[in-house]
Amino acid sequence: MRYLRYAFLAVLAIVLVTVAMANRAPVTLRLLTDDMAELVGVQNSVTLPMFIVIFGGIIAGVLIGFIWEWFREHKQRAEASVNRRDNARMKTELGRLQEKSGDSKDEVLALLES
Repeated sequence: MRYLRYAFLAVLAIVLVTVAMANRAPVTLRLLTDDMAELVGVQNSVTLPMFIVIFGGIIAGVLIGFIWEWFREHKQRAEASVNRRDNARMKTELGRLQEKSGDSKDEVLALLES
C-alpha cells in the first residue's frame, strides 16, 4: 500500500511539473479593469507565470472548501462534544452506583466465589 501511495505521488509530481513547464509564460493579473481603475484611481497589477496562477487557484479553492466544510460541520462537532460529555458523566455515575451497591462483580463470579 505504501508503494502504491509513493507511485501515485510520483505520477502527480510529474504531471504538476509538466503543467508548470508548459505554462511558463508570464501573465498580468489586475485587481480592476482599466476603466474601473481610472474611476477609482487605484491600479494594482502583478505579473506572474501562468502555472503559479493555476496552482494558486487550485490551492485557494481547496482552502475555501476546507473552511466551508469546517463551518458546515460545526453542528455535528458540537453534538458529538455533548454526547462525549454525557457518556463520560454516565460512566462515572455507573461506577459510583456499582461501588455503592457492591454489585461491581459479575453474577457468575459471585456464584463461583461462594
